[in-house]
Amino acid sequence: MTGEYLYWENVPTRWKDNDVYGHVNNVVHYSLMDTVINEWMIRTAGFDPAASGSIALCVESHCEYKAEAAFPDTIRVGLRVGKLGRSSVRWEIGMLRGSDGALVAEGHFVHVFVDRGTRRPVEITGTVRTEMRKLLAA
Repeated sequence: MTGEYLYWENVPTRWKDNDVYGHVNNVVHYSLMDTVINEWMIRTAGFDPAASGSIALCVESHCEYKAEAAFPDTIRVGLRVGKLGRSSVRWEIGMLRGSDGALVAEGHFVHVFVDRGTRRPVEITGTVRTEMRKLLAA
């Protein structure tokens, strides 16, 4: 599993992530995906969401739950690019329980890059595209 994802980040769960059933609530998984994707874009690809002429809008998301996690688990979040189009990217994410490596969830996000003002699709270019190519799944 770990070889399938090309970027990894460890994210600690928080006390408030647990729901009444005693496990991490499903909305937290989506937050983890969104956070790791955007952190990678900012830190690795140099994307500046506050000042860039384009922004990445999520047009599709999906999560499939495989096992429970609960505070104080750490979640290892793996990231790869499943498909890179002209103006869109399909991010694929795997989440493992840090304590034993069990697969907690798998999901995907599709971002379309659009002009900040017009909201019309624009090409993914420069360093952002170059770095995304490095994460392309084989």
